[in-house]
Amino acid sequence: MIITRTPFRISFFGGGTDYPDWYKNHGGAVLATTIDKYCYISCRYLPPFFEHKHRIVYSKIEQVYDFSEVEHPSVRETMAYFNWVKGLEIHHDGDLPARSGLGSSSSFTVGLINALSALRGSYVSKEDLARKAIHIEQNLICESVGSQDQVSAAFGGFNRIDFSRNNTFSVNPILLNAERLESFKSHLLLFFTGFSRIASEIAKHKISNLVAKASDLVRMHQMVDEATQILHGKNDLTDFGLLLNEGWLRKRQLSEKVSTPAIDDIYSAAIQAGAIGGKILGAGGGGFLLLFVKPENQPKVIARLNGLIHVPFDFDNSGSRVVFYQPNGL
Repeated sequence: MIITRTPFRISFFGGGTDYPDWYKNHGGAVLATTIDKYCYISCRYLPPFFEHKHRIVYSKIEQVYDFSEVEHPSVRETMAYFNWVKGLEIHHDGDLPARSGLGSSSSFTVGLINALSALRGSYVSKEDLARKAIHIEQNLICESVGSQDQVSAAFGGFNRIDFSRNNTFSVNPILLNAERLESFKSHLLLFFTGFSRIASEIAKHKISNLVAKASDLVRMHQMVDEATQILHGKNDLTDFGLLLNEGWLRKRQLSEKVSTPAIDDIYSAAIQAGAIGGKILGAGGGGFLLLFVKPENQPKVIARLNGLIHVPFDFDNSGSRVVFYQPNGL
């Protein structure tokens, strides 16, 4: 039995510049952190006592003989990538809902790659985990997804991730003293809107607009630099919140699918109650709302959004890791 734990992520700036169609021509960068909410994948060899050879348990249960019959795209294509032969049982559990803007799909893929590698007795570096997940999602599943989620899930931590035109990436940790980091974290609130969506469908619409929205994407790249400078400075963090607000307004311009009237109403209510800025996480269209609010104003914002689920969180620094290892199932 192998169990992996892989974090979800919050992306602050640069989303959209991590699509290969963009960064292979212009370069890209994101500012993001993983959080202490996780995807858990458990795997074991399935004994040959059943009519089925493979059993996959997530929001549904699949029992199949050949992995090509698996409906779950990440499971099917990851098993194909490994050319998996032996009987396999896979279970998935998550701390937060899927399709909610926290990179959960990529956390699943990264965690599954890590688990299957461990089951075969192989160690996979964080860079290889990210690269393999990007390949499986973009080239095998053929989803319209960027590359930041896989990197964040594999590496963990609060990072600036740069994507180069030659299709490489670099991960640069954001190094802050303890007081500055705690002050920053104390300004963040996370809410679940209750709306879920399929990110790749929204992303596909964004990608089709990349050329038309080039000026917005260039500005989003610049915001990563500005946000990093704000964090490393000594001034009040209000400017970070104002930058988040600008980023959200620009993100809404990338596709009419990014926001909805209901989301706009929620965001407006939060601003009126004292939030400085914020954004819908991930591709947009629903899921989790991140807000930047001074600590003294947070009770008012939480009260104003009392119809939403407030999710306290902390940052994670570990990335995807094997937390239980008994390869013989004993």
